[in-house]
Amino acid sequence: MTAPPTVGVVVPTRDRPELLRAAVRAILDQDHPGAIEVVAVYDQSEPDRSLADLSRPGRRVRVIRNDRTPGLAGARNAGTLAVDGELVAFCDDDDEWLPGKLAAQVAALAAAPGAQFVSCGIRVSYDGRPVDRVLHLDRVTLADLLRDRMTELHPSTFLIRAAALRDGFGLVDEEIPGSYAEDYEFLLRAARSAPLVNLRTPYVLVRWHKRSYFAQRWDTISAALQWLLDRYPEFATEPAGEARVTGQIAFARAASGDRRDALRWARRTLRHNLREPRAYLALAVAGRVVRPDAVLRALHRRGRGI
Repeated sequence: MTAPPTVGVVVPTRDRPELLRAAVRAILDQDHPGAIEVVAVYDQSEPDRSLADLSRPGRRVRVIRNDRTPGLAGARNAGTLAVDGELVAFCDDDDEWLPGKLAAQVAALAAAPGAQFVSCGIRVSYDGRPVDRVLHLDRVTLADLLRDRMTELHPSTFLIRAAALRDGFGLVDEEIPGSYAEDYEFLLRAARSAPLVNLRTPYVLVRWHKRSYFAQRWDTISAALQWLLDRYPEFATEPAGEARVTGQIAFARAASGDRRDALRWARRTLRHNLREPRAYLALAVAGRVVRPDAVLRALHRRGRGI
């Protein structure tokens, strides 16, 4: 009988001690019969070594510093290179795995020998209101991801074969400005290698709140998305997908107060897709008809983002 795979879970963290402990406990409580190792990677913050006291038989917690590029991408990679195990999972420090998550994903990978990556649905919590987001696909291709970011494919749901990270499609890209959209770029690159397996069940609680480190970093968001368009010329094959990204850039430029650049990106968006709503939201923000934070609050209440 084959032994259950060992799983290393990377939890990047920065100044969220209470949420971090809740995230780690939810991981340790998973009913996976194999060993689980959690590596909490402290990024630009002082490590709390007492977190390792949560360890118990078959469940180890380690604390390390991010010794790579400051930011989320570097922290994920520092943890990935530190963990042992046949499988590697990510979890953000303000999210929680729900019961059954790990067992279901391990089984899904075992049932698909050629697969390298499995995700699942999420339960978004904003202002205490939960909204389930489930992707109704069993396999996700590169073309699917070019057309749609698919917010359901959240990094806290990722479970990946360690060999794919170390010798296959590789680690998270640390060149992305501010680490913004590093998870999307990672998905695109993984899907180039093989279709992603997806479970149609919300197995992760994802908290959206005003403490998000990207909530008001509009210049970083704009730069990162432009970097993404340059890195993936395949967007030209999916005009609606390209319009989605340029619409996000237009909104970010409008939110940052650069009206002229917002109009330029909105026009580019509408040339690709007249029905792209982000272009019209960007124009409304640029024209001071609505505030960007009001748009985001309305979207977040529905479990959606810009």
